[in-house]
Amino acid sequence: MQKVMSVSMSQVAEDTLSETLELPPSTSSSYKLFSRRFFSLHGRDLFAASANWFLVDVVFYTSNLLLSQIFSFSNKPLNSTNVYDSAFEVAKLAAIVAACSTIPGYWFTVYFIDRIGRVKIQLMGFFCMAVVYLVAGVPYSWYWSKHEKTNKGFMVLYGLIFFFSNFGPNTTTFIIPAELFPARFRSTCHGISGAAGKFGAIVGTVGFLWATQHEEEDKGEVFPEARRVRIAFLILGAVCIAGVLVTYFYTRETMGRSLEENEEDEIDSTCASSGNELFPIE
Repeated sequence: MQKVMSVSMSQVAEDTLSETLELPPSTSSSYKLFSRRFFSLHGRDLFAASANWFLVDVVFYTSNLLLSQIFSFSNKPLNSTNVYDSAFEVAKLAAIVAACSTIPGYWFTVYFIDRIGRVKIQLMGFFCMAVVYLVAGVPYSWYWSKHEKTNKGFMVLYGLIFFFSNFGPNTTTFIIPAELFPARFRSTCHGISGAAGKFGAIVGTVGFLWATQHEEEDKGEVFPEARRVRIAFLILGAVCIAGVLVTYFYTRETMGRSLEENEEDEIDSTCASSGNELFPIE
């Protein structure tokens, strides 16, 4: 009977130990979304994911919007030709840009994302887009003052914007929020980051539509809209530089981390903040 009782007591001890080990997850799940504890653990990640998505959508959607204002496809400006012909030409150029730069950018990301890392690809994308915007924007008025209406070099630069957008933040800003947060907050935080991106698309579209509209009559300039588009390019370059800073200082790398590690980090942070050891040893 003593042996039976000793085995039973050891089994009870093991069950108690296993129940105690399961306590930290319940402790870590005691706080709610948008609580003080949530922001102390995940506020920085949520800010970085939302800010980066906002910035890249400002750039990406505005660049698509400016397509019809940048290129001319005939001896006449697009807005003086038949509206259907103009729309067809813009769509044709957009398809060429997608086939030559946008789609290859995605495939480069697929190949390199687990070799280089999410943060490095995002940094590189923002930085290269900033360089292209500045290279294309600073002499933009000079290009058009020389009547370079079919400048192939400028078209290549414009394609590089979309290449480094997709081989960069336009892809990684979707992936990083899905890997940063614990399971119970993951979809909500990803949705908040995506909503910030769509707000950036609205800001970019409305803001640059207003910035590039014709407010007054031509004052003798050959291409009066060139100055406004040049300013838009410089602002977009500054937005990309802001993306570089946010990515470098606030975004955490998730390459090589399993989703379960987010749960473990959360438990470790919760236990450390409590200041108590689970099993103090005498």
